[in-house]
Amino acid sequence: MSEITAKMVKELRDRTGVGMMECRNALKENNGDVDAAIKYLRERGISKAESRASRATKEGLIHSYIHFNGKVGVLLEINCETDFVARTDEFKALAEEICLQIAATDPLAVSADDIDPAILEREREIAHNKAVLDGKKPEIIDMIVEGQIKKYCSENSLLDQELISQEKRTVKDLLTDAIASTGENIQIARFARFALGE
Repeated sequence: MSEITAKMVKELRDRTGVGMMECRNALKENNGDVDAAIKYLRERGISKAESRASRATKEGLIHSYIHFNGKVGVLLEINCETDFVARTDEFKALAEEICLQIAATDPLAVSADDIDPAILEREREIAHNKAVLDGKKPEIIDMIVEGQIKKYCSENSLLDQELISQEKRTVKDLLTDAIASTGENIQIARFARFALGE
């Protein structure tokens, strides 16, 4: 096992925002491999996020974002467990990043479960008709339709969207990292996006 140096701990802490002791332990668990330690911490963060999901989120903030041209604006309610976390710069930066995501992508709902079933049924019908018109075999049409619905949900539910600022990561990943970092349950309660003339 390689020696865990202060420099390694600092690098891991800078890259993850996790506490020094957790960084040291992650490095020990992964024989000093910083990249493996990051993966280890993210996996632990996910399990921590799941265990915290049932805890009440009665604090938080309403964050607003107005695009520089004044034509798009977002209001976001994001909740956490304590006002201490709600006042931190990290929490405010999280809210800002989520607002930017909403402004850029115009999602329909916070999660796929919140998308109106009538909209999903309409999209299902469109995908089915397109598959039939494309001459797809009847036995694979249902798979094609479900694949299209899954794609539609991932593009239109905020939590499942790929971040505009980081490829291959979703808003849910961003929340999971924040939960691991703060030690509190964090949830997006609701949002509203306004665009001039819409």
